[in-house]
Amino acid sequence: MNSPITGTAAGVPFTALPPAEDGPAPLIVTWHMLDAPRSDAAFAAALPMNDLPAWRVHLGMPMCGARMVDGSMDAGLELIREDVLMSALHPFVRQAAEEFPAALESIRAQLPVADGPIGVLGGSLGGAVALRILADTDVPVFAGAVVNAAIRIRSVVDLFPGDYPYDAESEKVADSLDFVAKADTIAGRAPLLVVSGELDHPALRADASDLVNALGKRSELLPIPGLAHPLADEPGIEPAPQLPPASEVDAGLTAWFRRHLAKAS
Repeated sequence: MNSPITGTAAGVPFTALPPAEDGPAPLIVTWHMLDAPRSDAAFAAALPMNDLPAWRVHLGMPMCGARMVDGSMDAGLELIREDVLMSALHPFVRQAAEEFPAALESIRAQLPVADGPIGVLGGSLGGAVALRILADTDVPVFAGAVVNAAIRIRSVVDLFPGDYPYDAESEKVADSLDFVAKADTIAGRAPLLVVSGELDHPALRADASDLVNALGKRSELLPIPGLAHPLADEPGIEPAPQLPPASEVDAGLTAWFRRHLAKAS
């Protein structure tokens, strides 16, 4: 197995896992969780998909990993306390999606990846980024997958204490991050695997089921017994040994992307 490659792509930190064979290969891009694993390096360790004949490039989310302020998550937590939706969740998803085209161009310049469509994968809030790439961009995608994803941002907001004070602006933002409502667009873009831990938050599990039902034949639901919301133990910043439930997710993702890799050429 080749060693991970670390670097930056248009200012976005990444951990890239090369395929076993040399030469150009398809590209799968991922966005990690804000729960553990909460960095690109830790997400690469949790879900390496080592048996895929493809590059797996794990991008860092804003204010996480190498972009933490003063080496901690404290600044991000302060934004959550300030306004969980408008100061944290929405800006993180928006920035990750907006910086992606330039990051993708830089990845293609740095690594021997094939020119065809890419795969996209996101966990938790990173899942909202992957879904936004599918729903709101024209980047060619051969297949997508999400794990315990933020499919409806209102469900994520409801996980935090208190009643969120929605106003006209935040209602509009929440609507824009409801990907069940965008299922027709997503279904027209690429097949999607929706991985859902059987111990994840009930609302997120319900959203996963709703999305698969709305997508129809182009989607599959993969329930994972024993998997709660995180994929790794705390603190989840540095690479750590793969946990058994994450290994099952990894196997499911590997099989899914392998099935669709022919469309990447």
